Amino acid sequence: MKLAAAGLLLLSTLAVPGVASADSPQLSHVTTVGVHNTYDPAAYPYLAQALDNGSSLLELDVWPDFFTHEWKVSHSNPLGNGNNCVDAHSAADLYSGGANKDLESCLDDIRIWLGAHPGRGPLTLKIEMKTGFSANTGLGPAQLDAAFRDHLGDAVFKPADLLGSHATLDEASKADNWPTLDALRGKVLTEIIPGTVEEGNPTDTLHTDVEYARYLLEQKAAGKLNSVQIFPTVHGAASGDPRDKYSAEQKPWFVVFDGDASEWLAKAGMSWYDENHYYVVMTDAQNVAPAIDDRNPTVDQAVQRVAELARQHASVVTSDWTGLTTVLPTVDSRG
Repeated sequence: MKLAAAGLLLLSTLAVPGVASADSPQLSHVTTVGVHNTYDPAAYPYLAQALDNGSSLLELDVWPDFFTHEWKVSHSNPLGNGNNCVDAHSAADLYSGGANKDLESCLDDIRIWLGAHPGRGPLTLKIEMKTGFSANTGLGPAQLDAAFRDHLGDAVFKPADLLGSHATLDEASKADNWPTLDALRGKVLTEIIPGTVEEGNPTDTLHTDVEYARYLLEQKAAGKLNSVQIFPTVHGAASGDPRDKYSAEQKPWFVVFDGDASEWLAKAGMSWYDENHYYVVMTDAQNVAPAIDDRNPTVDQAVQRVAELARQHASVVTSDWTGLTTVLPTVDSRG
């Protein structure tokens, strides 16, 4: 599928909500485009504008504030919100009112926008847990999942939805059990990664990826896998199988990977991710040599970069191309 043709496919499906396309590709067979740190007011005054511009990935930096018992969304303030989310109750509210709201409000904004645009999807939501969880203060994986259930509801594409009748997510992914884009309209797939503060903290011995995987397995053992809202994610590009660092029980539940695009391309064996239909988010697309502008490259430069990373087996490529409204809706063939 040529890049331009793929873009036309996306536009045609958006134009006719509720009408399925017989040749709709599976999520595992395409590459889409997202915006780094989408919550930042410097990126967009309102989070909904990222969706208006066609971004297929939104990123939220989340802090567990154990003083107020809130999930804060901010780049660097663990005790305050610094974002473009508003307290929307309808589509008309998405572009008005004060910003700097908590995670639940950001999720409300996403749900409300998707409800007003039923042909759109799927959307990848990237959660960076800046300092990790704080389960001992009541802000652990179970509480985060509850926020997703309460504020995104049926819009969530859950691990159990991929699993189907398979024994593990790895087995399901290898069997290419991913739904089509048509089937995922209005749906949100959420990945969760350890944050920069957490990864730089030598005293933190339980990182987000392991803690969430443990929670997922606990829920599965209790017969409650369908309640799990988020996909545990391997953070960082690596050669070989980067899941070898996890326990044998946890390993087959990681099918989502997130890392720097330049590092991915420097590693051998990227086709392995595509052959097994794993979901790969490549960040900082602009820095792949030869580097292009991180915010305002030409449309042709951005289109070529997306096509290059699609050939390199990315599922989603991200950058800070906030204003490239003809590039952000791109759907290209993967591999």
